[in-house]
Amino acid sequence: MPSTHWSPDSSSRSSAPSTSPLPWTIEPTTTTFTSTNTTLDPAEAAAAAASAFINDVLDKIPLPRWVIYSIFAVGGLLILICCLCICIKCGCRRKKKQRQKKDDKVKLIDMDGKSAAALVQSDVMDADYGSTNQEKRGKLLYSLEYKTVQSELIVGIKKADGLKAMDLGGSSDPYVKVYILPDKTKTCETKVFRHTLQPIFNEHFIFQISKSTLLNSTAVMQVFDFNRFHKHNIIGELRLQLCNVDWNHVIEEWRDLAEPAKFEEENLGEICFSMRYVPSAGKLTVVILEARNLKSMDVGGSSDPYVKVQLALDKRKWKKKKTCIKKKTLNPYYNESFVFDVSFDQIQRVNLVISVWDHDAVTRNDAIGKIFLGCDAAGNQLRHWADMLSNPRRPVAQWHSLLSSQQINSSLTLKKKIPLASKLPL
Repeated sequence: MPSTHWSPDSSSRSSAPSTSPLPWTIEPTTTTFTSTNTTLDPAEAAAAAASAFINDVLDKIPLPRWVIYSIFAVGGLLILICCLCICIKCGCRRKKKQRQKKDDKVKLIDMDGKSAAALVQSDVMDADYGSTNQEKRGKLLYSLEYKTVQSELIVGIKKADGLKAMDLGGSSDPYVKVYILPDKTKTCETKVFRHTLQPIFNEHFIFQISKSTLLNSTAVMQVFDFNRFHKHNIIGELRLQLCNVDWNHVIEEWRDLAEPAKFEEENLGEICFSMRYVPSAGKLTVVILEARNLKSMDVGGSSDPYVKVQLALDKRKWKKKKTCIKKKTLNPYYNESFVFDVSFDQIQRVNLVISVWDHDAVTRNDAIGKIFLGCDAAGNQLRHWADMLSNPRRPVAQWHSLLSSQQINSSLTLKKKIPLASKLPL
C-alpha cells in the first residue's frame, strides 16, 4: 500500500500563493501606474509646468522668498493705487463737464407761467420781447471828468462786479481796455486781475481832446478775460455818447455791461512771440513764432507778411532785424530767433517794437499792425515785459492783438535818429 507523504513546502505554497514575492505580481501594478499618468488633464499639466518654471526662476533670484513676495505685493499695491487715482480723476472731470453743461443750459421744465416768470427780474417785467434771454455780463463802475483848460478827458475805471465767468474754474482774469471813437488814436489798458469776478482797478487814463471833438466822440470801455496763449475773450463793454454827459461835475456811476459791438472793431490780427533776457550775459532773445488772422492787404484777399523787430533806446531807434517773407498767407509761421546785446542798465530804458508788414515788390510796403513792449508800455504788453524780467533766462511767450501804426506811433513817439555813442546816457 503506497504511503502518503506531506511536504511543508508544498502546503505553504498552495495555501498562500499571493504573499510570495514572485515576479508576475509586479506587472499589474506597473500597468495601473502608467494608465493613471495618461489620463491627466492638459490644463493641470500646463499649470504644473508653469508652476515649475516660476519656482525655477525664483530659485535663481539671490533673495529670500519672503523678500520677493513682499516686492511683488508692494508693486501690485502701487499699480492699484495709480489705477484708482486715474479713475477718480477721470470721474471728477466727467462730473465737472456735466455740471458745466447743466449750468450753461436754461431748463424750462414747465411753461405754466411760474417758470417763465422766474427767468424775468422784477424790475424788467415791462421790457421788450427777448430781453429775458439777455446774458448777464456784470457791471462796471467808472468816472468821467473833463478839464477844459487842459483839454483833457479823464476816464476812471474803478471796479467791476458780477462779471461773467469765462474760465473752466468758474472765474475770469479781467482787465479793461479804454479808447475814444472815432479817432481811436490812443488805447489804454488796466492791470490784469487773476481769478476774480469782482476786480478793483482804481486806474485813471487821460486823453487829449478838444471840447468840440469831445461832443462828437464816444467813450468805449471793454472788459476782457486775459489768456496768455489764446485770444482774449471779451466779457462785455460800455459805449457812452459824450455829447449826452453833463460836464459841469464829475460823473461816477455803475452800468451793466452790454454785448460787444461787432461792426466797429477792425481786426488787424494777432502775433505770438517769446522773449528771454539773460542779465549776466546781457542778451535779449526775441523769437517770432507765428501770426494769425492778419488783415488782408492784397487784391486777392491775402498778404505777403514779414515781421520787423526793433529796439528803441531812450525813445530813439536803435537796432532792428526782420524775418523772412511768407507768400500769400494770413496765418504765417516763422519760428525765427533774434538776439540783441542789451546790458542790464539798458534793459530798463529799452522798448521793443514788433510790427507786421505786407511786402510789395512794386510799391511801398504797407504796415498791417504794431505792438510795443517795455517799461513805457501798458496793459498786457507791460505785463509780458514784467514777466520776462521777473523770470531771467526763461523764455516767456504770449499772444498779442495788433494795433494800428497810428496808435503805437502816438503812444511811443520815437525819434528817428540815434545820437552818437559818446552822447548816449550810461
